[in-house]
Amino acid sequence: MSLSSENSNLLQINNLQISDDLQVVIVYTEWNESIIQELINGANRIFAQFPAVKVQAFQVPGCVEIPFAINQHYQTLRADAYIAFGCVIRGETPHFDYVCDAVTQGISSLNTTIDSPTIFGILTVNKIEEAHDRIGGKHGHKGEEAAVAALKMASLQNSFKTQRKLSK
Repeated sequence: MSLSSENSNLLQINNLQISDDLQVVIVYTEWNESIIQELINGANRIFAQFPAVKVQAFQVPGCVEIPFAINQHYQTLRADAYIAFGCVIRGETPHFDYVCDAVTQGISSLNTTIDSPTIFGILTVNKIEEAHDRIGGKHGHKGEEAAVAALKMASLQNSFKTQRKLSK
């Protein structure tokens, strides 16, 4: 795992209070399969440290479909946290900008409308080498970071629920 000194705290998970029934759902795209698989592998390395965490993964055609899938899962099955994994590589047309904007807006909307956090694990890169730099290269491992963020946010959400119960 490669981390710069300025973000080495991102992967600190020693003091997390994780409930025994925590469920995390990963929604990932078909595009750029090897990059996506390594994002998932990185997340699974973190989740392996918490055997009680239940992890499910679902594939969707592309990044634009991720917010829909997460919203539908939440409406029917409701996980404690969601992770969106995708990799959008800039091409010769403005399609890159439209996809990046749509998925960013969709995930941002989910984070203000559903009660479970959605972690933005979408790589938006100019070339494939930049993606490799973010799955264990000089920019760390974004799959691991997303898993840690999901655990931290689910833990925070659980603490809010506990505080609410205690204040009644």
